[in-house]
Amino acid sequence: MERIIGIDLGTTNSCVAIVEGGSPAVLANKGGYKTTPSVVAISENGKRLVGHIAKRQAVTNASNTVYAAKRLMGRRWDSAAVRTMVDTMPYEIIEGPNDDARVKLRDRVYSVPEIGSIILQEMRLIAEEYTGEKIEKAVVTVPAHFNDAQRQATKDAGRIAGL
Repeated sequence: MERIIGIDLGTTNSCVAIVEGGSPAVLANKGGYKTTPSVVAISENGKRLVGHIAKRQAVTNASNTVYAAKRLMGRRWDSAAVRTMVDTMPYEIIEGPNDDARVKLRDRVYSVPEIGSIILQEMRLIAEEYTGEKIEKAVVTVPAHFNDAQRQATKDAGRIAGL
């Protein structure tokens, strides 16, 4: 039977769970933690960093480290939430071609679903390393207050992640 994972794609942290023996189990990442910071960075040499390693270097690489990207998920460029983040975040948030918010890291512009997909890929990797199986299906949580655009952007992140 094909395994389906559950992912809590959080603003601050994310986690992944599977069902084993009829009970849910939250899986630990390589560092032994059951939650992984929802942080993505591009290092000086162009390497993509996710989770704890991305968070640890955030002080020295603030303009290329994205956190709280979920707050941008599915939001229009002119929304109050995006305006607040543009004014307060150390990383560059720019207007996308569809009146959406995008994030610029080093010399590349990412859609918010792309940033979310990087975190989802990390969660899938944790599950694949634990189970030894290829994972292609997941249930991803969204807050009850998310609107249709935010839900769709989260689905897009899952699709980009190969889930």
